[in-house]
Amino acid sequence: MANKEILLVAEVFSNEKDIDKEIVFEAIESALEAATIKRHTNLIKVRVIVDRKTGDYNTYREWDVVDVNPEVDGDVEFPSSQILLEVARMDDPNIQIGDVVREEIESVDFGRIAAQTAKQVIIHKVREAERKKIVEAYQNRVGELITGIVKRIEKGNVYLDLGGHVEALIAKEDTIPREAIRNGDRIRGYLKDVRSEPRGPQLFISRTAPELLIALFRLEVPEVNEGLISIMGAARDPGSRAKIAVKSNDPRLDPVGACVGMRGSRVQSVTNEIAGERVDIILWNPSEAQFVINAMAPAEIQSIVVDEDKHSMDLAVSSENLSQAIGRGGQNVRLATQLTGWELNVLDATKAEEKSDAEDAKIKQLFVDQLDVDEDIAIILVEEGFNTVEEIAYVPVSEMLAIEGFDETLVNELRSRAKDALLIRALTDEEKIESAEPSEDLLEMEGMDKELAHEMAGQGIITMEDLAEQSIDDLLGFKEMTEERAGQLIMKAREPWFAEASGE
Repeated sequence: MANKEILLVAEVFSNEKDIDKEIVFEAIESALEAATIKRHTNLIKVRVIVDRKTGDYNTYREWDVVDVNPEVDGDVEFPSSQILLEVARMDDPNIQIGDVVREEIESVDFGRIAAQTAKQVIIHKVREAERKKIVEAYQNRVGELITGIVKRIEKGNVYLDLGGHVEALIAKEDTIPREAIRNGDRIRGYLKDVRSEPRGPQLFISRTAPELLIALFRLEVPEVNEGLISIMGAARDPGSRAKIAVKSNDPRLDPVGACVGMRGSRVQSVTNEIAGERVDIILWNPSEAQFVINAMAPAEIQSIVVDEDKHSMDLAVSSENLSQAIGRGGQNVRLATQLTGWELNVLDATKAEEKSDAEDAKIKQLFVDQLDVDEDIAIILVEEGFNTVEEIAYVPVSEMLAIEGFDETLVNELRSRAKDALLIRALTDEEKIESAEPSEDLLEMEGMDKELAHEMAGQGIITMEDLAEQSIDDLLGFKEMTEERAGQLIMKAREPWFAEASGE
């Protein structure tokens, strides 16, 4: 059946929507198939093939070749779209299960198709193609600066027109607080994600991401783009304040001055782009303590205590600088924490000194009591940075011999006493556990028996709270314990947790 109208439709849609003609032809075939199926009472399987050159199209009814189904008395489950292998082989001995039997049937007239059905199918296919095209075009641009015109604002969400019928979304949580945005404004954002979704926006832009700040400096500062200056990180309190860390790859270049620009022109351009957000430019330093001091600017740090295990630093500042170091609402220390990656605790210098003295006194007394040494030796150990008996017992001998006034005899004696103290502590702890009695709540807990409760107490599980913190594997070592019982006991012990969480 020839139909020049099909070629015309394919041509118009392809040109207007700038999509491949093949997609339009496939949409037309789908529309014709839907119209053919609608003419039949049973849900048949139909395939329409359109000749891309002439517009001719033929319609075929199809059956899937299947094996005998014992659940339907040796017949097929869907007779309108399935055919038995043995029946299909009457016409084609080489046909296999999974193949398709095809028979040409009368085609519907393209001019008399339910116009709305055809139109909907074609438009749906065209939209799918357009959306796929957008995803492919922007997939490799994630992480770039994107500029668009504000198209509309709905419930705090901003929709940008990027041109070429492409739309992007700045979600409410990705907009700068209190920023005045109006329809028609031209704004920039950081493309943080591209997602292929059947409906709604596919391009997601952020105005609050620290990466936006980095991208803007890369745009405004040629030295950054050329690799002479590296941006080591950024932290933001969107719309209020930000910090950015920079370092020079050329010893002759001042990275902070280059980013500030003549009379502050470069940093001011960035600030204007992000709704007046004040930007502190921080000099990066390979020494983490010095980097933290720089990041806390303009506050002056008097001393730093680093805790490697907790990845935190205690920063001591004078009383008059305390509020400046913390910042309004904790802003300064929060941004410095984000920028450096260290948990920063700001302390009054006087109180920090008192705290340090108290800790030193506690450690000194520990050494006096457990090592049976006089205060002078204990003070030297504290001043040399020893905090625990374990350190004295196992630190390399060479380190202790480097302490002024310490000879080999003294060092060996201190190490010997430290190891004895650790052994006594371990034996004492073991005795405490062995003599421990289970608590009343553990003894009376449903599913618990007296013998098991005492056995658990001997392993340090004394209360229901202790039991609640165990895993099934932890309990399998107890006598006659199964995984099922261990799980039941743990869940019973955790019931107070769930009751507390639900507010009961």
